[in-house]
Amino acid sequence: MAIKSHFKFSNSQRNGIFLLAILIVVVQCIYAFVDFSSEEIQTDSRQLEGFRKQVDSLKQISAEKNAPKVYLFNPNYITDYRGYTLGMTTEEIDRLLEYRAADQWINSAKQFQEVTQVSDSLLAVLAPLFKFPDWVTQPKPKTNWIDYSKMSDPKSYGSKTFAQKQDLNTATAHDLQKVNGIGVKLSDNIIKYRNKFKGGFISEIQLEDVYGLTPEVIYRVTNDFAVKTPRAFEKIDLNSASKDQLVTIQHIDYEIAHYIIEQRSLREGFKSFDELLLVKKFPVQKFEIIKLYLKLN
Repeated sequence: MAIKSHFKFSNSQRNGIFLLAILIVVVQCIYAFVDFSSEEIQTDSRQLEGFRKQVDSLKQISAEKNAPKVYLFNPNYITDYRGYTLGMTTEEIDRLLEYRAADQWINSAKQFQEVTQVSDSLLAVLAPLFKFPDWVTQPKPKTNWIDYSKMSDPKSYGSKTFAQKQDLNTATAHDLQKVNGIGVKLSDNIIKYRNKFKGGFISEIQLEDVYGLTPEVIYRVTNDFAVKTPRAFEKIDLNSASKDQLVTIQHIDYEIAHYIIEQRSLREGFKSFDELLLVKKFPVQKFEIIKLYLKLN
C-alpha cells in the first residue's frame, strides 16, 4: 500500500505559497526602511553647543595638566646640561661659567646677553624665564630719618647756632637733664653709650642707638647739643673692605657683610652709598649710622 506524500501541492496551492512569501518579504522591507514614527525629533542647538563647549573645556584642562611645566630660574646657576637643553652653544655656556667662576654675577637679561653673546632670538625665548632675587631688582624704600647734619641750621632746628650749642661729648648728666624729656635715667643712658667708645660720639645721629630716646627727645637734645669734638677713626672703603673689616661697623654682622660683598660683585663696585639699600637684610633704619664708618674710592 502506497503512502501518500503531504508535500505535494496543487498548482493553486503553489501559487498561494509563492504569493505569501512575496508578501512576507515586502512587509519586512517596509518595516526596515519606512519610518512609522509620527513625531519629529527636535534638537536644541543651544544645549548641543553648550555640551560641545564643556567637552572642549575638559579637553583643554586635560592638555594643560599633561603639558610639561616651565619653571623660572636664575641664569647665574645654568649648568652645562641646562644650557644645552635651553639651546645655548658650548661657547656661550663656557662664557657664562667663566664669568661665574670669577665670582661675578648677572643681574639682568641684557647683561646675560653681553656675557654669553647669545643671539637676540634666543634671548627673546630665555629672558621671560629669568628670575632674579627681589633684593637685586627692587630697592628698599628709605625710611624717614632725621638729618642731623642740618641741626646747626637755626632756621630749621631751633634758635641756637652750632657755635652756641654745647659739646655732646663733654656734656654732664646735669647738663643733659636740662633738656625737656631727659631725666636721670635717660641722661645716664646717653653717657653710658658715649663711654662705650673711646672718644665718644662721631655724630648726633648716634643718639638713635641710645635706649629710651624717642625722635622728639633727640630733636630737643640736638637743639642744645652738637658733637663738636668727634672721636678720631679711620673710615673703611666700601669697595675694597673685607668681611672682617665690615663686621667692625655697628649693625653689620657676618651675614650682612656677606650680602654686601655679594651685591658689590653684582654691581662691579658701589657707585653710591644709597646702593646699600639694595643689599639683602640690610638694616635700613641704621643706614645713616653705618654710613658714618664708610667711604667710597
